[in-house]
Amino acid sequence: MSEIDILSVSFDPFKEVDNSTEFVPGVRSKGAVHVRVQQRNGRKCLTTAPGISKNFSYNKILKDLRKELCCNGNVVEDLELGQVIQLQGDQRKNVAHFLTQRGIVKKEQVKLHGF
Repeated sequence: MSEIDILSVSFDPFKEVDNSTEFVPGVRSKGAVHVRVQQRNGRKCLTTAPGISKNFSYNKILKDLRKELCCNGNVVEDLELGQVIQLQGDQRKNVAHFLTQRGIVKKEQVKLHGF
């Protein structure tokens, strides 16, 4: 019979982990826009986009999003996340495409979350 080779594992479970690229609720990544969908009631859902730079006018972005996506939305002030754009419906891919197309964020900075 052949001997079983033991593979050395380079993963150390007790090592300190750098969570800069992982999503942690309530903690904003540097420059990342986390586009999420939240289930409301029944088939209704809500798309949120926190993390857009404060250099941009949220109301102007919302106005263009509402016009292009044919849906309603508003800007909500959150204690942890700051200003958050909310839109009706599951608009994750559309919002990500809009933000990258208009040059508001880079494609690498958009993180899509949800079911």
